[in-house]
Amino acid sequence: MSTQAVLDAVAAEVHACARCPLHGGRARAVPGEGPANAELMFIGEGPGFHEDQQGRPFVGAAGQFLEELLGLIGLRREQVFITNVVKCRPPANRDPEPGELAACADYLERQIAALNPKVIITLGRFSMARFFPEAKISAIHGQARPVGGRLVVAMFHPAAALHQPKYREPLIEDFRKLPALIAQAGRAAAAGEAEPPAEQLSLF
Repeated sequence: MSTQAVLDAVAAEVHACARCPLHGGRARAVPGEGPANAELMFIGEGPGFHEDQQGRPFVGAAGQFLEELLGLIGLRREQVFITNVVKCRPPANRDPEPGELAACADYLERQIAALNPKVIITLGRFSMARFFPEAKISAIHGQARPVGGRLVVAMFHPAAALHQPKYREPLIEDFRKLPALIAQAGRAAAAGEAEPPAEQLSLF
């Protein structure tokens, strides 16, 4: 199957999904969106009110801020793939529960495998925990770490920066590092390296 075919298949399954109780309260599931050739993949936590209504990720205030952050590095949201660790809105925007994360895990795994992005950016601690389960986001945000042959960068969630201004500048600075990280990942791929050299990561 082509990358697009896999993404379409996952989206169709997500829209019909009843694996966990979240499906009972959703208006629309939110599988994620972006081009099949995206080099960057952003993984948030879960849909909010506006996302649930529209069936699209990051379309509320946090999504507007994400688009501003992308603009800082010369990118548009149409150039990146955006999804969440859970595909349906948790009630009152509460944190995703372990069973809900487990129910959606296969969808995310298939999206990652199909896209094979150069760099994955996790937004928030629940998406970070998918790759760095023991880490604290305050300690590793903005650092590029090799996982499974690609770079993963943990960042604060845009919503956190909107609600707590102390996270705004760190998030902006972390975004400014992305062009260099994308280039770094591209060089590693061109050289046939399974994982980028650890010493390169020390620059960040």
